[in-house]
Amino acid sequence: MLERYRAKVEAALPACLQGDYASLLCNSMAYSLLDGGKRIRPCLLLSVCDMLGGDVDPAVPFACALEMIHSYSLIHDDLPAMDNDDFRRGKPSSHKRFGEANAILAGDGLLTAAALLLSEQSGFDAAKEAILNGAMRMVSGQSYDLNATERTEEMLHLLHEQKTGALFRAAVVAGACLAGESDSEGRFARLGDAIGLLFQITDDFLDAEQDRKENKFTYVSFYGEEQSRKYIRETEQTALSLLEPYRGDAAEELRNVIRKMVNRTE
Repeated sequence: MLERYRAKVEAALPACLQGDYASLLCNSMAYSLLDGGKRIRPCLLLSVCDMLGGDVDPAVPFACALEMIHSYSLIHDDLPAMDNDDFRRGKPSSHKRFGEANAILAGDGLLTAAALLLSEQSGFDAAKEAILNGAMRMVSGQSYDLNATERTEEMLHLLHEQKTGALFRAAVVAGACLAGESDSEGRFARLGDAIGLLFQITDDFLDAEQDRKENKFTYVSFYGEEQSRKYIRETEQTALSLLEPYRGDAAEELRNVIRKMVNRTE
C-alpha cells in the first residue's frame, strides 16, 4: 500500500532522531518510531501532494513529523494510566521495555522533535498549521475518550473525529497545502475525515471481541454490526466521490487504499 511513499519515509525517519540528547531517550524514541508500522498517515500526505502535482521530496520532513506525532500518541495510549496495553505491534510496549517514566519521556521527545523538525522547514506555514492543529485535536479526542461520562451519538462522533480522525485530516490537508492547493472549500478536510472514519469503524470491527470484554465505546458497540457496516459503505462512497475529479497513478492508488481499507484484516 503506497509502497514508494513508505520507502521515502522509512529512509528519512532515522535522521529525525539525531541530536546531542540522552542515549536512553534516543533509544526509547527509536524503539517505537522505527518499528516498521504501516506509515499510512505520512504516506497519505505524500500521495495527496503527488496527486495534486506537488514535489514529494520536500514534503518528506512533514510526513516524518506526522509519523513522529502518531508514534508519540501510541506510546502514551499504551501507558497504564490510559489503555494499559503491554504489547504494541507484536513486541513489548515502550513502558514495558523502558519503564513508565522513560516511556512518557519518549513520547514527549517525539512530539517535541516533530515540532522542531517542522520549524526547520522554510515556508509551507499552512501545512505546518494543519499538522500541529491535528496533533492538538488528537489530544482533545484522547481527553474525551478518558473522561466522557455520557455515551451519546454526538460524543461518539466527536471522540473519534478527533482522536483518530485528526491525524488523517492533517495528512490530507497538509499534503494539499504542500502541493500549493488551498482547502478553502474544505474538500481535503472532508476527504481526511472520511478516510479517518473509515479506518476507525473497520478498526472497531477488528477489535470487536476485545472491546466487548472491556466495554469500550465504539461504533460497533453503539450502532451494532449492521448499521456500522452501512456506515462503512457510505463513508467509502463519500471518500471516493471526493477523489472523483483527480486522475493519475497517485489518485488511483488512493482509491485502492480506500477500497482495501474496507476489507482490511489487520
